[in-house]
Amino acid sequence: MKKTKRVLALMLAASMSLGLAACGGGGDTTQSPTGGNNSTPSGGASGDTVELTLWTYPVGTFADNLDATIEAFNKVHPEISITYETIDYQNGDTKVTSAIQGGTTPDLIFEGPERLVGNWGRSGVMVDLSDLWAEDAASDIADGVKNASQLDGKYYMYPLSVTAHSMAINYEVFEAAGALQYIDEETRTWTTDNFVKALEAVKTAIDNGTVNVITPGIVYCGGQGGDQGTRALVNNLYSGYFTNEDGTAYTADSEQNVKALELLQTLVSEGKLDGNTAFVASDELQAFANQTCAMTFCWNYSNYVSYAEQTQFTPYVMAFPSDDGVPELEMGIYGLGIFDNGDQAKIDAAKEFIRFVCNDQTQATECIKQTGFFPVHENFGDVYAGTDEEETKAPFALMSTYTGRFYNLTPGWTEQRTNWWNMLQKIFGGTDVKTAVDEYVSASNANIK
Repeated sequence: MKKTKRVLALMLAASMSLGLAACGGGGDTTQSPTGGNNSTPSGGASGDTVELTLWTYPVGTFADNLDATIEAFNKVHPEISITYETIDYQNGDTKVTSAIQGGTTPDLIFEGPERLVGNWGRSGVMVDLSDLWAEDAASDIADGVKNASQLDGKYYMYPLSVTAHSMAINYEVFEAAGALQYIDEETRTWTTDNFVKALEAVKTAIDNGTVNVITPGIVYCGGQGGDQGTRALVNNLYSGYFTNEDGTAYTADSEQNVKALELLQTLVSEGKLDGNTAFVASDELQAFANQTCAMTFCWNYSNYVSYAEQTQFTPYVMAFPSDDGVPELEMGIYGLGIFDNGDQAKIDAAKEFIRFVCNDQTQATECIKQTGFFPVHENFGDVYAGTDEEETKAPFALMSTYTGRFYNLTPGWTEQRTNWWNMLQKIFGGTDVKTAVDEYVSASNANIK
């Protein structure tokens, strides 16, 4: 794997001191606590109220605090009324697709580049936000985030916060199993060889009754939920890449990735990992919280908050293991996009909401904290300084210095996600790795146009 420049390292070093110690879930679509109706009376500059709708995926507690966010926005823009709805990761994509087909899309939507740019932007249903990016307020956003927000020179997303997807271990189980010797606690990294040794140590401790977990780890592949974790695991083990450099082909069939998948198949057959064909990330996370397994491959601060009250142990943040000990983690970026509903007044009003949420430092800081991640604006500094979260956030900031190339805008992304978990199911069912990988690559590259 060619180690790319860490595009966020300088930005996050400024925004979080690293000297401190230290996926998607399902559920039904929900309305806001107030019914999603934050109406304001007419009486804006034009005398008319512009009514907007906002849909948001459940990123941290961003949706839970939208009433307060909209109330603050209406103090500045009483002429703009916003209603909102939370959609989930289990059914949200289907809901948006149906809305696109039926001409009933919301004006604003909150999520990440894979959907806003790679899917809906590529489909031509989003507004080009290049004018927002041309403003001075966008000048301190890192190039990696900037590049992920656009496609062919058109910007379909304006970002709010950024993180790195990592993994975590049960510190106490690793300690009892004598497996802490295989991790670098200062950098929170480990090599592939030491990862395997740690699995062996935990498996021995399980067999001896030294620890109470059932399995060292679960490689979930019951669906696409949390597949960023399984991709990162495979790509890092032997420094492979998921796509080629210019994002025109999927490359899971590289020598490095085939070797990684063969290793996982062996570890599953030996009982050192569980290749679970029924679990998605939310199931694996629950198993981690319940101490069924000793590690999770789907960790970030949002999941830490979601499961903190259930964990009776220390969930210790780790980078994914890599053969050279230099991890390359997937970047998670979250922000707003606008569906093109053909109403310029609504588009202009939606842009004002984006400016308020993402660029107004006072409001943006609060919204960033609600996502649980870090600012895309370098000039915002450490938004957690002096808070109760400062120490807890430090290891997650450290993970963000290990981010690599953002490949999630490759065409055919939605289709390859299904192909990916189907491939893992075949491999853990005993299919020859090269055969299963070749089928995945052929099917996924057939969707690139």
